[in-house]
Amino acid sequence: MSNTIGETAGKIWKYLDKNGATSVSKITTETGINKNDIQRAIGWLSKEDKLSIEMKGRAETLSLK
Repeated sequence: MSNTIGETAGKIWKYLDKNGATSVSKITTETGINKNDIQRAIGWLSKEDKLSIEMKGRAETLSLK
């Protein structure tokens, strides 16, 4: 499970590096990664202090620090 979360975190990091700040729902749609794995990877990246999370209305927007 840790490998899957780490791999997903890497995919999200690369996506954000390429595309900039993006909503969680857009990342889910565009990457095809399931929502549970996305949430776990967000936790991983947050723990490593590599992610900024901002609420814009009802949408969570992620960006790299």
